[in-house]
Amino acid sequence: MGYINREIRRFGMRCINTYEGIAITFREEASFAQWVVVNIASIALTFFVEMTTAERILIVALGLMILVVELLNTGIEAAIDRISEEIHPLSKKAKDCGCAAVAVMAMIGLIAWLMVFFT
Repeated sequence: MGYINREIRRFGMRCINTYEGIAITFREEASFAQWVVVNIASIALTFFVEMTTAERILIVALGLMILVVELLNTGIEAAIDRISEEIHPLSKKAKDCGCAAVAVMAMIGLIAWLMVFFT
C-alpha cells in the first residue's frame, strides 16, 4: 500500500509541475501563447475543411507538437540563462537551435496542412 500511495503523490506532483510549466510558459513566452491561438484556429478549421479523420488527427497532433517543441525551447533558454546571461557562442548556438527546432516543426505542420488542403 505504501508503494501505491507514494506513486499517487508522485503522479499528483507531476500534474502540478506540468500545469506550472505550461502556465509560466504561456505567461512569459509570447510565442507559446501565439502558437496556442494558432492551434485553436487550426483545430477549428479542421471541422470546416473536408478531410479524413486520419488527416484531422495528423493536423491536431502536429499542431500540439509545435507546442511541445516550444516548451522544450523555453526550457533550453531558461537553463542557458540560469548558467549565465553573458553572451557566449555556445549559448547562442543552443538558443538558436531551439528556435530553429520550433521553426522546422511549424514548417512540418504547414506542409501537412497544405497537402491536406490541396490534395
